[in-house]
Amino acid sequence: MQIPTPRILFLLGFLVCLAMMGTALAYFQYHLQLEPCPLCIIQRVVVMSIAAVLLVATLHNPSGWGIRVYGVLVTLVAMTGASIAGRHVWLQNLPPDQVPECGPGLDYILEVFPLSEAVRMVLHGSGECAEVLWRFLGLSIPGWTLVAFSGFIIYGLFIVIQGSRR
Repeated sequence: MQIPTPRILFLLGFLVCLAMMGTALAYFQYHLQLEPCPLCIIQRVVVMSIAAVLLVATLHNPSGWGIRVYGVLVTLVAMTGASIAGRHVWLQNLPPDQVPECGPGLDYILEVFPLSEAVRMVLHGSGECAEVLWRFLGLSIPGWTLVAFSGFIIYGLFIVIQGSRR
């Protein structure tokens, strides 16, 4: 079996990101009426960041070390997403008496606090982030997002390996 060209690999990853965002917006947010918590919003931003890297890589169509650079970028951004999704899953699995209290909304946090403090507050999580509103095969939305980010880590490493072979 022949491995697709790097451009096709980048494009496929980009399309997966589009499918993830489409699912988040069309199915979860609009069809099921589930409002994303602050950690969900950050995970969406990470998915869009991976998509941006992959789109630029698709358009750039690099060769040699350029392929590896994009693979490393995908891996690093996906690792960031996996750590955020992992934190979210951890919050969802806390005993009810250890769940943090609900805090202000993301808009308010970003308006009132300096960016570094706002990021710290959001990553700390709140009670609304611990709520599980949907499950499939035993995993919540952040659980599936963690699976997806883990897949993107492997995908990014695969791209790095393929780049070293070209």
